[in-house]
Amino acid sequence: MTPALIWLIVGVGLIVAEVLSGDLVLLMLGLGALAGAASATITGNPIVDVAVFGVASIGLLVLARPALKRRFLSGPSVKTNTEALVGAHAVTLSTVDSHGGQVKLAGDVWSARSLTEGQVIEPGTKVTVVEISGATAVVSAEP
Repeated sequence: MTPALIWLIVGVGLIVAEVLSGDLVLLMLGLGALAGAASATITGNPIVDVAVFGVASIGLLVLARPALKRRFLSGPSVKTNTEALVGAHAVTLSTVDSHGGQVKLAGDVWSARSLTEGQVIEPGTKVTVVEISGATAVVSAEP
């Protein structure tokens, strides 16, 4: 087997193994091995091939891997739990004032209170959830 073919097999093997690890280290080493395969095809000098592999692998590990990890880990933030309810629409089931009441929110009955002191929201009114305070939805009447 020629050295270029060996480098190619090692590179593809490392890239395939990356699927199991998911840490991007084997991917960077696999890409370095592919650079070594290219070098072996062009130069045929094993010392140069190993040097190309080393420089490419270290360069990718130091420069590309941190940037890729930041990019993958900082995906779109998904609101969950009570954060997902802020901004949602609800319907009042009973009179809601600054002291209490009930709304139907996301298919469940929630304790609620109005956002502004003295505001009274009649039953059947559509409201918007402004915040969740404990187990109470703080709501504001929709215009």
